[in-house]
Amino acid sequence: MDFALPEELGEIRSAVRELCARFPGEYWRGLEPDRYPEEFVQALTEAGWLAALIPEEYGGAGLSITAASVILEEINAAGGNAGACHAQMYTMGTILRHGSEEQKQRYLPRIASGELRLQAFGVTEPTAGSDTTSIQTTATRTDGGWLVRGQKIWTSRAEHSDLMLLLARTTPAEEVEKKTLGLSTFLVDMKRALEDGTMTIRPIKTLMNHATTEIFLDGVVVPEEDLVGEEGMGFRYILDGMNAERVLIAAECIGDGHWFVEKARAYAGERVVFGRPIGANQGVQFPIAQAHAQIEAADLMRYKAAWLFEQGLPCGAEANMAKLLAAEASWAAANACLDTHGGFGFAEEYDVERKFRETRLYKVAPVSNNLILAYLGQHVLGMPRSY
Repeated sequence: MDFALPEELGEIRSAVRELCARFPGEYWRGLEPDRYPEEFVQALTEAGWLAALIPEEYGGAGLSITAASVILEEINAAGGNAGACHAQMYTMGTILRHGSEEQKQRYLPRIASGELRLQAFGVTEPTAGSDTTSIQTTATRTDGGWLVRGQKIWTSRAEHSDLMLLLARTTPAEEVEKKTLGLSTFLVDMKRALEDGTMTIRPIKTLMNHATTEIFLDGVVVPEEDLVGEEGMGFRYILDGMNAERVLIAAECIGDGHWFVEKARAYAGERVVFGRPIGANQGVQFPIAQAHAQIEAADLMRYKAAWLFEQGLPCGAEANMAKLLAAEASWAAANACLDTHGGFGFAEEYDVERKFRETRLYKVAPVSNNLILAYLGQHVLGMPRSY
């Protein structure tokens, strides 16, 4: 088994790190509590990093998901927050894998160039939560298209997106053999819907600067040509894209973990108490070392899941385990880093408290670790689902 990584990944890391150096901690602190990192996202777009997964024939870089994960990892390892724009990288995968050639030609080059932002992912609803097949948003056929009514919540980056990938029920649940059927995926022109007055976006204030919203759809018109794939098969399309999302989120957590460990290591060597660096104390060393070990283990699962994805092999369990392990590791590293800094960990100027808040998200989003454990319990033990 060869654990050597391609040389190009090192080159990607260096280039992304160089870009991120233009946006230090002061930049990110200046955005608090709710300003979008427009300059940073524009720089990533111009460098082509957000088009990493779009094939070259559509104007992208045509990179692997492993390479894409390294890009997001480095952003977080450099002290940034890839969550501000990561969906631009992977949400287009539904069009790429399931859209028509006309849709690919119409949208992918413009997404790759940054002319269009596809960052909003409208799936979750207030009453359904992670029970996606119970969503209440409907899309009804009209002359030449569809009429969408419903509500979505936790739709991040909606205020900074031109398009939204939307899941809606097109056949009532009681009329389908399986509840996973009758759900369809659409591309929604958000700017037009806002101008028509059929869409309302309400920001939700959260623990961190994550730009999330709830969206109300009151008769949004979607042309027939913006139905993605086959009517009624949208649930499968959404699941298909979630494996990529899990791998990339895992990479972001690993990046956070490296940032916390390095921050803690540096401070433990500099901070002198009772005549010696606090890092000389095993009580300080052990939590940092434990977090480092957890991050390295999660990193291996990230690469395995990415490899399986690239080979076109089943990777649902591995992708979810990667996200689970990485989120737990980054949270352990966050706590070790905060404890190492003591009171200074709560001071804004050290960036620890900001990153602490940001990485906590991934224990519950985009799917709760408890739900992943329930899924793995069913997968490993063959037990019936409890959800």
